[in-house]
Amino acid sequence: MRNQNWHDNLPDVRDGLTRRERIVLWCLSELQAERGDRHVPTGMLYGSVVEHVNMSVEEMQSILVRLVGPT
Repeated sequence: MRNQNWHDNLPDVRDGLTRRERIVLWCLSELQAERGDRHVPTGMLYGSVVEHVNMSVEEMQSILVRLVGPT
């Protein structure tokens, strides 16, 4: 857990999302709105996410899998 605040991985009592999960969802929402509700490439999402929080590609992908669920 290098260079992370301790509260980045602490679930919020309102909905159980961590700060990092919330940032991923917020960035996804913003990019979808910009693109006219079209799909957002993972690379574009990652670029937006790392502007707000230091996160590896693998970590972001694991958050997406956890939020979307198995397909």
